This record gives sequence, structure tokens and C-alpha cells, in this order.
Amino acid sequence: MQLIEIKSRREVEKMRRAGRVVAQVLQEIAERLEPGWTTADIDTYAERRVAQLNALPSFKGYYGFPACVCVSVNHEVVHGIPSPRKVVQPGDVVKVDFGAIVEGWHADSCITIGLEPLSDAARDLIDTAAKALQTGIDCVCHGVWLQDVSGAIEDYIEGRGYSVVKQYVGHGVGRNLHEEPQFPNYRTRDLPNPKLRSGMTVAIEPMVNAGGEATRVLPDQWTVVTVDGSWSAQFEHTVLVTESGAEILTDRTPFQS
Repeated sequence: MQLIEIKSRREVEKMRRAGRVVAQVLQEIAERLEPGWTTADIDTYAERRVAQLNALPSFKGYYGFPACVCVSVNHEVVHGIPSPRKVVQPGDVVKVDFGAIVEGWHADSCITIGLEPLSDAARDLIDTAAKALQTGIDCVCHGVWLQDVSGAIEDYIEGRGYSVVKQYVGHGVGRNLHEEPQFPNYRTRDLPNPKLRSGMTVAIEPMVNAGGEATRVLPDQWTVVTVDGSWSAQFEHTVLVTESGAEILTDRTPFQS
């Protein structure tokens, strides 16, 4: 396992600033998105706002990704490419994943937006993903084993009758968009299980499927969908590990109206 960076106060402050940009842009999208928008409209909005907020997008150009945001609808799990041909509809479950860079430091977050009128099944799926993320964050603290957090997330999701996506995991974040440690949302012996230390910054991002956990990648080489066509929801925050718990660097609360 590569070295896990402990961030200095100065570095964390830059990540806080990046986190505020991410949180503000995602909250604005959540408040504005409505049926009739294309997924490309979401990307255009994010690109304009990140520039106005004096930051850079983390995703655009990353391994060739063509947009500022990933937008994944319904059975699309993650990494959806925005398109002017994809129009969001009433009842859709829309995942918007966005990252920003301030003075070389990243923050990363994802929200799931349900477009009314929303089915009870879709509403429960979204609620489960949101509460799974909070369950994990509530376990974060200096000295805790990483996979104790992972296990709490897994137990919550499966306890509500849903599946945990295992092909994709959370990650460290900071100077780079993806750093050590890998942060699964389930228990596994296939990945390291370090103790969390104060000053670590991680992106925790449970992906929750209404059906089976299996996924596949579409021919565009980016968009991930469920194999069985079931719908999926995801939430993600960039989190700072502290001596007493966790600080959410991408907290949207200050921007909620």
C-alpha cells in the first residue's frame, strides 16, 4: 500500500475552499434541475459556476473524461457522460458527481436528485443511499479501522434490502483526485485496512442498487450500468478525519435555502 498523506492545516484549508465550491454548485443544481433539462445542461451549468467561483473542474480531461460532471440516470450507476440528447424526465433518479480544484487541491462529492413525481421505491432507494453515507461518516474518527466504517455502510444498505456496488469504491483525495487509501463500502480482505488518522482526507461514496450488485461498462467506456437494469443511487462527501470524528468538507447545508 502506498503512503497515505496526512494533510497540514494549510492544505486542509485549501480543500475546505474546494469543498465549498463543490457543495455550492451541487446544491444549486439540486435546486434548479427539472424535467426538460438535458444532462449536458447540467454540465454547462457546473462549468460556468466553477469558473465564476475561481476554481477548476476536477473531472474534465481526467483520463480523457470529456465533461465537468458525471451524470448518471436511473439504472446508470456512475461515470455517465453528459449528453445534449439525454433529457431528464419526471420520476427520474439523477446522480450528479462533481469535483473542484482550488490552488491544486481537490474536493469531490455526489448527490442523487429525484425528480417529482417520484415513486415510493425510488424515494426509498435515494433515502437509503443518503443514510448509508451518513452512517459511514458517523463512524469516522482517529484510530478507527477503515473497514469498520465500510462494514457499517454495508450492514445498513443490506439491512434495508439493497445491494452494495463492489466494483467501485471510495478513495483518498487531496493533491490528487484519487489517492490512497481505497475506501470500500463493504468488508473485504482484498484491500488494505489501515487505521484512520487525524488529517487524512477521504471521499466516501456508497453506491446502492435496488437489485443485484453486478455492473457493466457501456461501449462509451465510461458509463457504468446495473446488469439487471435495476435503479441505483449514490451520495458522496469529502471528509476530514479528526481526533473527535469527521468534518464534512463538501457539506451542502450552508447553501440550502
